[in-house]
Amino acid sequence: MTVTHFSWPVRVYYEDTDAGGVVYYANYLKYFERARTEFLRELGFEQDVLRENEGVIFAVKSIQVDYLQPARFNDYLFATARVVSTRRASLDFQQEIRKDQSVLCRAGVRIACLNAEAFRPCPIPQLLRTVLE
Repeated sequence: MTVTHFSWPVRVYYEDTDAGGVVYYANYLKYFERARTEFLRELGFEQDVLRENEGVIFAVKSIQVDYLQPARFNDYLFATARVVSTRRASLDFQQEIRKDQSVLCRAGVRIACLNAEAFRPCPIPQLLRTVLE
């Protein structure tokens, strides 16, 4: 199965907002995380199974976020995830938070593949690499 662009629905709850009634900036990172997790799940890869069977985990190495417009309580959003490049031990994602046709937040995220015991970089499992490429 090849998925080039993935989108996951997100409802903004009261707990996601700050004193100004808009989504607190750090919560966008949670939305991005959920979209990446569900993207892998859609491809048939559960992260707990990858840890158990392959001995690997994924961690955010770097992220660049642009906040463009605010999201508010009860908004119905979509968090997107798209792999733009694969390296030996990392994946680069482009992600967006969208409301209707508007992009509210955009991010470039580098995810490192790590050995689950040593927390050191290791190769992405071949089956995952094959599906992503």
